[in-house]
Amino acid sequence: MARQLAVVVAVLAILAWPRPALADITAFLGLSPSPERHFARGFAIGFGVLVIGFEFEYANLSEDELEGVPGLQTGSGNVLLQTPIEVSGVSFYGTVGAGAYRERLVTRQETHVSSNLGGGVKFRLAGPLRARADYRVFRLQGDPLHKTYQRFYIGANLAF
Repeated sequence: MARQLAVVVAVLAILAWPRPALADITAFLGLSPSPERHFARGFAIGFGVLVIGFEFEYANLSEDELEGVPGLQTGSGNVLLQTPIEVSGVSFYGTVGAGAYRERLVTRQETHVSSNLGGGVKFRLAGPLRARADYRVFRLQGDPLHKTYQRFYIGANLAF
C-alpha cells in the first residue's frame, strides 16, 4: 500500500511540476500590399505555454510621400493559438490582437486603436534558430486614410 501511495504521489508531482514558459524573439522584414506595396520592418517578443502564446509586436510600414502612401506604425499585444509540438521542425499558429497605431502622410496624422488577425508558421533551422513567416490583416479605428492594411513578413526567430 505504501509503495502504491508513493507511486501516485510521484506521478502527481511530475504532472503538477511547472513547465518553463517558452519564449522567443523575432526580427522581421516584409511587405504590405495595401494600400500600395511598401516596405515593413519590426520585431516581436513572446512566450507560450503549450498551445497558448502571448506576444508584443512593433512594426513600421514606410511612408512614400511621392506616391501618397502613408506610413504606419503599430504596437500590439497578441494571443496566439499554436501547435503544441513541431512536426518535422514546423509549427503553425493563428493570432488575434489589439493595440495602437499611428498613420502618417506628410503632415496628416491619425493615432488610434487597431485590431489584427492572422497566422503563420515557424521553421526550425538549427538549434534555437528558426525562420518565421507571418500574415496579418490590421483594422484601424478612428479616421485613418486607409481602414485596412495587410502585411506579410519573413523573420529570424530565436527561441529561448
